[in-house]
Amino acid sequence: MQSQQAQRAQIAVDIESPEPLFAQLIEQIKKAVLSGQLGPGDALPSIRQLANDLNVNNKTVAKAYRLLERDSVIQTKGYRGTFVHPDAVVNSSFDLSARVQSSISEAIEACREAGATDSEIRIAFGHVMQNRTTGGD
Repeated sequence: MQSQQAQRAQIAVDIESPEPLFAQLIEQIKKAVLSGQLGPGDALPSIRQLANDLNVNNKTVAKAYRLLERDSVIQTKGYRGTFVHPDAVVNSSFDLSARVQSSISEAIEACREAGATDSEIRIAFGHVMQNRTTGGD
């Protein structure tokens, strides 16, 4: 059952947007928290309910909820449901994706300054992401 607060937040997605649907959900829930439409302890719709309401795949909503829970914006209380985290306002202001992008940009710039080509950087990045050590391939 949706709370009145979750209904007021009017969560919606734009399937025409280049931004992934799960990212749109994360952004909208964080904005609702920051604007006061959703407050600490407010109930959120279940994954299945929100997916049905938005006509999207359950996995899309589950991914958004998983990332919001990782960032302590929401918390799942077993069968009781999903709720806005007590520290959601502070945690909604932090953008981990922007921080990661900034860190990667800095690392790429340092590699370029050292003389590495974009191709070499891409290959090295692929090796690191696959947990391989960079060696003489």
